[in-house]
Amino acid sequence: MGEDAESPKINHTFLRDYVTEADVISTVEFNQTGDLLATGDKGGRVVIFQRETESKGESDEPGETGDSGEYNVYSTFQSHEPDFDYLKSLEIEEKINKIRWLPQQNAAHFLLSTNDKTIKLWKVSERDKRPEGYNLKDEEGRLKDISTITSLQVPVLKPTDLMVEVRPRRVFANGHTYHVNSISVNSDGETYLSADDLRINMWHLGITDRSFNIVDIKPANMEDLTEVITAAEFHPHHCHLFVYSSSKGTLRLCDMRASALCDKHTKLFEEPEDPGSRSFFSEIISSVSDVKFSHSGRYLLTRDYLTAKVWDLNMDKGPVETYQVHEYLRSKLCSLYENDCIFDKFECVWNSSDSVIMTGAYNSFFRMFDRETGRGVTLEAWRESSKPRAVLRTRRVYTGGKRRRGDVGVDSLDFTKKILHMAWHPSENIIAIAATNNLYIFQDRVNPETQAQ
Repeated sequence: MGEDAESPKINHTFLRDYVTEADVISTVEFNQTGDLLATGDKGGRVVIFQRETESKGESDEPGETGDSGEYNVYSTFQSHEPDFDYLKSLEIEEKINKIRWLPQQNAAHFLLSTNDKTIKLWKVSERDKRPEGYNLKDEEGRLKDISTITSLQVPVLKPTDLMVEVRPRRVFANGHTYHVNSISVNSDGETYLSADDLRINMWHLGITDRSFNIVDIKPANMEDLTEVITAAEFHPHHCHLFVYSSSKGTLRLCDMRASALCDKHTKLFEEPEDPGSRSFFSEIISSVSDVKFSHSGRYLLTRDYLTAKVWDLNMDKGPVETYQVHEYLRSKLCSLYENDCIFDKFECVWNSSDSVIMTGAYNSFFRMFDRETGRGVTLEAWRESSKPRAVLRTRRVYTGGKRRRGDVGVDSLDFTKKILHMAWHPSENIIAIAATNNLYIFQDRVNPETQAQ
């Protein structure tokens, strides 16, 4: 995978000409099959997209797989509303921090969504039939006069237009004092964890009035606080293992078989700091903004401000792979600190075979790295190439040497156009990129067997 390799084609985009704060996308998540894609925004809304299957496998061009990746709006609903904590006199934003799908058990789909304080379980189902022929009600739903009923009839189901119903099934409230930054569904299908800055709780999906605290790093004296929890996730296969990251750049693997309260970790993953390179910004840029288990469960992928790292669960001395996402920003840390960009939290994702990783950057750029070759490619999600079947071109940031046509200078980067949230289809080469209030969906149609182009 190199800079000159052929790029994926744009599959679909959902663009808006105006930007309001409420429309900014704050999370993106595929379900387990990849047929549904959910986004949450700062206005508390959840939009679900469904993959079109009618044209799957059909294509007019040789070597392409057709429009099997087309996603259209399936349902939109208001998940959270603004709230107010009267005890602490604090406003609670409606912004959706995370969405996680539950494994599908029947025809309905279930997902968890959370804002800073409250987690909700939603049921998404379809209805294409309606009952008719009630004994006690007329066609308009009004009660009949019992004296007029002379016979009994069996109600029947009649076909009707397809309706998508989204209903709240559970509300998990009052479990967190601080802002929730992560939720993760356990492989047992019955429990999930939620993490805030200082605590991690485990919930049962059927119980809303209590949770079990499994990690608590709050010191007796808050003046002694040195780090906070930034992300947490369950192991994809072992229901007793989970990992959480901290603002100090460390990862802690915990085993719930060892203790009910996992304040003592099973393994600590951290990279020794080079004393010679330490600066005022060292601790800020080393803070881990996201952590993801690989699909195999063998590796961990983390993202800090400048790098993405892969860790082997069997090797806790340091990362086995380190990828420079935008090292050219190291000389700009002072100005990035002044405009608060240095605190941006970038996400990272694996492809379906764990052979390629992806993460975001500035100027609407996002980066992919091939783990086998170690080579990276920079791609751009922008309006000019948002037409279906348009080829997504590679980009390069000019840092010195011979300048190529189309290169972007470091001083020309737009730091307001940041790619923070993304998702990769669980089994195919389809990615979803959130760019402010726009959602881009890209698909590799040239060679579906290739994991990155």
